[in-house]
Amino acid sequence: MAVESERIQVATPGGSMPTFLARPAGAGPHPSVVVIMEAFGLLPNIERISERIAAEGYVVAAPDFYFREGPDNQFGYDSLDGAIACMQKLDDADFLADMGAVMDTLEARPDTTGKLGVTGFCMGGRLSFLSACELAGRVACAAPFYGGGITGHLPQAGNIRCPVHLFFGEKDAFIPMEQVEEVGAKLRELGTDFELDCYTDADHGFFCDERESYQEAAAVDSWNKLMALFTRALRD
Repeated sequence: MAVESERIQVATPGGSMPTFLARPAGAGPHPSVVVIMEAFGLLPNIERISERIAAEGYVVAAPDFYFREGPDNQFGYDSLDGAIACMQKLDDADFLADMGAVMDTLEARPDTTGKLGVTGFCMGGRLSFLSACELAGRVACAAPFYGGGITGHLPQAGNIRCPVHLFFGEKDAFIPMEQVEEVGAKLRELGTDFELDCYTDADHGFFCDERESYQEAAAVDSWNKLMALFTRALRD
């Protein structure tokens, strides 16, 4: 499906937030998806993922949640210290307000259906889980990829009202297997509609083909399962 993309500004309580928008060519309407960036910022990789999802028939927004940090808010994959420093400045309350503003923008568009899914990578994995917890009435599905810190939101997980598919790698040094198991156990206890894949030999960042940790088999399988989740939750 042909895709059109542009850069828009989303009005938030904290100011104007630059956002990459990708959409199928034509009038629609289509379901919408928010792609939440990695700790490294709104890099071209996240924009390409957004276009790839849009080509499957979704209106996709990838916001720059670091916009408060000024122009120097993107980091190469070899600049982990800078990325972590910027990530630690991102306040969850600000994020949720910004996320709500993005949802408002998507819902107001004539080419969207009103059904909205969320996915994210690295930092964005945690934030996509947080969105499912705290914006439960607005999120139709969530797909966190290797989200470190999700265990910190398990006390809020009882709020989730949508299907969730989580993706982890067994070799991820940032997310010990004990945490992965804790997430699965809590969601089972709550009766959450969820699936959890933890790929053997996959490391943090396995979905990104610009990183040394890229693992094609895990990336392909998780992509297919992501599309299946979106079809089930956003189209059926």
